[in-house]
Amino acid sequence: MINPFITSSYHSEKYFCNRVTETDFLIRQILNGNNVALISPRRLGKTGLIQHCFQQKALKHFHTFLVDIYATKNLQEFVFEFGKSVLNTLKPRGKKIWDIFLSSITSLRAGISFDEVGMPSWSLELGDIKNPSVTLDEIFYYLNHADEPCVVAIDEFQAISKYSENNVEAILRTHIQHCKNAHFIYSGSQRHMMGEIFTSPSRPFYQSTTILDLKPIDLDSYAKFIKRHFEENKRKIENQVIHDVYQMFEGTTWYIQFMMNFLYSGTLPNETCTIDKIPMAMDEILSQMSFTYSSLLYQLPPKQKEVLLAICKEGKAKEITSSKFLHTYKLTASSVQGAIKGLLEKDFVTMELGVYCVYDRFFEKWLKQKVL
Repeated sequence: MINPFITSSYHSEKYFCNRVTETDFLIRQILNGNNVALISPRRLGKTGLIQHCFQQKALKHFHTFLVDIYATKNLQEFVFEFGKSVLNTLKPRGKKIWDIFLSSITSLRAGISFDEVGMPSWSLELGDIKNPSVTLDEIFYYLNHADEPCVVAIDEFQAISKYSENNVEAILRTHIQHCKNAHFIYSGSQRHMMGEIFTSPSRPFYQSTTILDLKPIDLDSYAKFIKRHFEENKRKIENQVIHDVYQMFEGTTWYIQFMMNFLYSGTLPNETCTIDKIPMAMDEILSQMSFTYSSLLYQLPPKQKEVLLAICKEGKAKEITSSKFLHTYKLTASSVQGAIKGLLEKDFVTMELGVYCVYDRFFEKWLKQKVL
């Protein structure tokens, strides 16, 4: 029997909590021809929401593509991920469908291999994309001439602002502006960077989208979802357990799901999940992750480690170059400025509206338990 608290990718509507209003909003924008910028901190459920929308009947006659560009550093890597996503999505729909795409990407056709039953495979290497601009033209040509309208969701869209090329935003904006057969969802987790892309008058994407600022699922909705899955599987859970876990992670979906996954697995049929099971589940999670966290901490340069631990002690750190912060943790302004740049780039720390936090909430708890 499946554990109902899924911690990996989207499974099905049954295991997806709420987001009725957001789902309706996204689908309505797409059907009305509008592009959407979807903004929220990571692990709040943006990608799951997009995948949930893609499963709805209203988009049944659309080709839907999800392109994850989190790890991309330049236009070549963007095009590589874009093309791979389109082909892998079209493959299950039959030769007539995917052949339209392959006929469009002539610059890469020689690099596409086929298995013994004639199914195509994205067996290309990054270096096979010799001219990213040409291949991008071909991908957009396909989108404009596909047999059905398309929806393209680009996950971690803010990555394009750090590309080595300085004109990628303008290139994409021009393509998208002339692409009448596709609509776009730009999903991003770094609020300040997404804000600059879409609200700065000097940027190409200014006023080109509707913006959806995704908030945490409310406690009541999450409580109903959790209790329903416990009860459907002959288990019970105390309201206080749900409340405490929700507050512990401030409504952040992924952490709640992870905790509930462990709490559910630790509750037998006809048992009740009580509050004393929370520290047991937490200890089990941190024990499983201890080796990874130890390795991550060991690899950090000394100054970055010092600043990370200082932010961890603060919980929510503000004004990290102020004399008070520097004096409390025996740091210098120059060392903090140098360290925080590296911590942000490596995703050890996140920054929202001038407040710095340890990005991984389980890592934060492990640090407080094992190091501080």
